[in-house]
Amino acid sequence: MMDLFFEPDYGKLYEEVENGVCEVYEFNHELGTVKHLFIKREVPLRIHGKKYYDLVTPYGYGGPLITAVQEGRKTELAAAFTKAFQQYCDVHHIVSEFIRFHPVLGNACEFKDSYDVVFLRKTVGTNLRDYDDPVQEEFSKSTRKAIRHALRTGVEYRVTVNPESLDLFSEIYRINMERVQADSYYYFDKSYFSRCLEYFGEHIVLVEAVFEGKVIGAEMHFAYNNLIHTHLSGTLSEYHYLSPVYVMTYAIAMWGKENGMDLIHVGGGTTNEPDDTLYLFKKKFGKNTDFDFYIGRRVWNEAVYAELCAASEVGPEEGFFPAYRGKSARNFSKV
Repeated sequence: MMDLFFEPDYGKLYEEVENGVCEVYEFNHELGTVKHLFIKREVPLRIHGKKYYDLVTPYGYGGPLITAVQEGRKTELAAAFTKAFQQYCDVHHIVSEFIRFHPVLGNACEFKDSYDVVFLRKTVGTNLRDYDDPVQEEFSKSTRKAIRHALRTGVEYRVTVNPESLDLFSEIYRINMERVQADSYYYFDKSYFSRCLEYFGEHIVLVEAVFEGKVIGAEMHFAYNNLIHTHLSGTLSEYHYLSPVYVMTYAIAMWGKENGMDLIHVGGGTTNEPDDTLYLFKKKFGKNTDFDFYIGRRVWNEAVYAELCAASEVGPEEGFFPAYRGKSARNFSKV
């Protein structure tokens, strides 16, 4: 099964954010096919005058994905891919790679022998396929009560597929990020939202919570094949008492069920702790459904990696990966 995160245009959305270029490596073999999309970034240090590069998953999820395989031959195909990709990395001077594997598609399990695969945390979903009434079955009792109260109070919702503009949404999102003092990684400029519409307009579902004619919250979702991904959201703090997030989550669940979608994936918390407050909040909308989120690390050129670490005055075993990017770099385990 394919997902939006494996589309080249999705990677292009994050070339500027990651200061790199989106590339796709497609491995075709008699055993099957593997598609691997990544951002290729120039390492900000040179070794013996040579340029080197490292790879990272664009914002969200990715990693190598088996798109076709002979029955029972996944392990062999993954091994063949790894051998071929090592050669690709050698030719293209790629030193290391950091992956955020796709929790729903579970591709981490297929490449556990190809990368240093580490479990980080659970992510949450709302199962639409297996319940006639997913709101009743997946939403907590207190959540359903909050939704009923908000609707009675006068909060309304609006669902727009392929909206003409994301200007109002981007403003609400910016206000929300400033309020929570979010890392710069989570800020996006207007050109980003314009490109979202240009590349994926027909896959964008905009949900808004409206009170007395004013938009008090908005969520941007990607609907692709049978999956809905809650991408970005924002609310106006002075209207939190009206539970706009609850209403919007109810709205996308209703829309998804009516339109034959199987799952809403809302991601995980801000930390890896099982009692993370954001994770527990999201569980209110997915009591029965969660997924394992893994990252993957691989050093493709051990010798150059060690030289880069030495030049950066860090140990190769430092917790941050890749270690040579050090404390000045972004935390690539964010999602």
